[in-house]
Amino acid sequence: MNKFKVALLANLKVNAPHWDGMPADQWDDLDSEKTIDALVEAIRAGGHDCEFLEGDITIVDTVRKYQPDICFNICESHFGDAREAQVPAILEKLQIPYTGSKVLCLALGLDKPMTKRILTYHDLPTPDFQTFERVDEPLDPKMTFPLFVKPSREGTGMGVTAKSIVNTEEELRAQVSKIVERYHQAALVETFIEGREVTVGMVGNLVGPVARRLPGNEDAPRIQAGLRFFPPMEVDLTDYLETDAVYANRLKVALADQLTYLCPAPLDEDMVDELNWLAAAVFRVTGALDVARVDFRLNAKEEWKPYILEINPLPGLSPGISDIVIEAAAEGVGHTELVNMILETALRRYGMID
Repeated sequence: MNKFKVALLANLKVNAPHWDGMPADQWDDLDSEKTIDALVEAIRAGGHDCEFLEGDITIVDTVRKYQPDICFNICESHFGDAREAQVPAILEKLQIPYTGSKVLCLALGLDKPMTKRILTYHDLPTPDFQTFERVDEPLDPKMTFPLFVKPSREGTGMGVTAKSIVNTEEELRAQVSKIVERYHQAALVETFIEGREVTVGMVGNLVGPVARRLPGNEDAPRIQAGLRFFPPMEVDLTDYLETDAVYANRLKVALADQLTYLCPAPLDEDMVDELNWLAAAVFRVTGALDVARVDFRLNAKEEWKPYILEINPLPGLSPGISDIVIEAAAEGVGHTELVNMILETALRRYGMID
């Protein structure tokens, strides 16, 4: 394996801007110093040089000064509708290789309603939905209670609490109002899928050429070659049902190290195959690269039929607590190996290694 000069690009919580009236969870999807240190050490353990660069406006200068062979990108960025795509756009402009998905996929993945429009176009199962830019918009007749309300463009369960599940028009309006006012963006309202929440992580790239579409022939072979799927993970919410009926922000952040993670999730082989195929399909139509995680709800009222909630093309990599890290560990892949697996996948995609 050749030795490369790698810049780890990320956004530290301690470096994030603050202002009066800022939501308490504003920067919950940014990384801790502990995570950054672990990632740098993992890349160095893989035999490479590595330094951390803060993914703010200074990156334009610091990345040119460091002159990396490739960047390991996990930047969330701070502002803008497509903020996760900002640093990759800079790297594209500078013609510097980087890990993970490109600009279009990252912009799409952060915009949950737009992602769901793509899924719907491809007849991939996702809950019925409607976006609300104003509190008084009429409810579409196809939307029946209970409904689920969340921000359109946030991650890490931000804006999601037990009150996100609404059963009446009054509750709906109150929750939409809270989202619009707090996050200054449209609220996404979905049909609530009562059942289990499962996530599937994967590393690799579909064997190409791959278009951002699925074959029109239902009998065509399901294309998923090139992806390594980790065992699906389910979060056991049994002890939290009275306070958290869903995998919400409080659980993902404050209680992440106290939860019971079922991995592999207790699912039969046919269901795992179906989830892997659907995850590959989402990976394909959104144009994901190198690594991603797809989240599902299994509908208890439809014999556990899986519904796609979203794709995260920039999954967290915190040791011991991030979903894809737990999934990899269930297959015997440690944090250091996972990080280098992602790096090597990108290096191979750029033709920098065989």
